[in-house]
Amino acid sequence: MQISSNDFAEGQPIPALCAFGQPGPAGEPCVLAANRSPHLVWGDVPAGTRSFVLTCIDIDVPSRGDDVNQAGRTVSASLPRVEFVHWLMANIPASCTELAQGACADGVVARGKRTPPGPAGSVQGRNDYTGWFAGDAQMSGDYLGYDGPCPPWNDSIVHRYHFTVHALDVAGLDLVAGFDLAQLRAAIASHELAQVTLTGTYTLNPVLRD
Repeated sequence: MQISSNDFAEGQPIPALCAFGQPGPAGEPCVLAANRSPHLVWGDVPAGTRSFVLTCIDIDVPSRGDDVNQAGRTVSASLPRVEFVHWLMANIPASCTELAQGACADGVVARGKRTPPGPAGSVQGRNDYTGWFAGDAQMSGDYLGYDGPCPPWNDSIVHRYHFTVHALDVAGLDLVAGFDLAQLRAAIASHELAQVTLTGTYTLNPVLRD
């Protein structure tokens, strides 16, 4: 399989247009961004493919939040890192091999998108902004579909975002909207024919951006 995007190349920065947060015009470390889902196109799929699954996962999230976004502090590069889910979408028809920029998300929705747009028949899971905003009176809610990068502005490493398409031998998985990553991984375990990943990067740290 192969995958590419008109918005970023393998190993290159994701544009702020496709991010949840971006540096502010007056020097703010982070303000809300356009949050448009990126263009993606994939092909060379194996024979017998009947549907696709798409995931976007940040693999560089700090495992502890003590220093995250704290003035005068830095998130150490030596800190162990964990996954943060930005997008889970299953039951993408085999006929769909391209998503236009903004096709599945366009703008930040406070409290999360409940019925995010996507290809006909697809179903989308919860992303990890659901947990991140828990307890925030203005933003808490169930965040379904795509919400883009917004790494800590004081992190000492550039974050990597894995956009992965999985080709499956079934037309659909028994998942309902709001499923999580563990449920998705269990569902595709015996049905995956192949997968392909496009990695984009993003940082809000002004030192790393320069």
